[in-house]
Amino acid sequence: MTNLLALVADLPVETVLADAVLIEEGSDPSRMYVLASGSVTVERDGVAFARIDVPGAVFGEMSVVLGRPATATVRAATDIQVHVIENPEAFLVERPGAALSVLRTTASRLDGLTQYLVDVKSQFAEAELEGHLGMVDQILDTLVHHQAPVARTGSARDPEGDHQH
Repeated sequence: MTNLLALVADLPVETVLADAVLIEEGSDPSRMYVLASGSVTVERDGVAFARIDVPGAVFGEMSVVLGRPATATVRAATDIQVHVIENPEAFLVERPGAALSVLRTTASRLDGLTQYLVDVKSQFAEAELEGHLGMVDQILDTLVHHQAPVARTGSARDPEGDHQH
């Protein structure tokens, strides 16, 4: 993640006070943030499920890349400093290595989640709680096999990418 810090070194830094919200669950993607210092919590439906304090951690990338509203709230747990990426798509396209760095972070998070679910499945199997295994199997299957819709590229003459050749 240190690589991402180098890629955003020239971008504005904002100080955000403890308990302030950087990204609100359900909000449209507009900015990405890279943590310079401090700690944030990540919440979904009002439940905090992660605390992140690693400089170089990125937030807001999922909603930007997927073009969907934010799936979680990111809140400053302490006073923090973040690099602000105002035009995330342009940043990812124009800065060599930025997209790869964000992809590595996202892949690392997905890998951690998958490992956690495998551990849960293993614990349930040992405790012979088969009723819950189906749910874990479904989640693992979804994570492994889910493919997003195919992206359509547009042009000035065909902005929606609908033209068939």
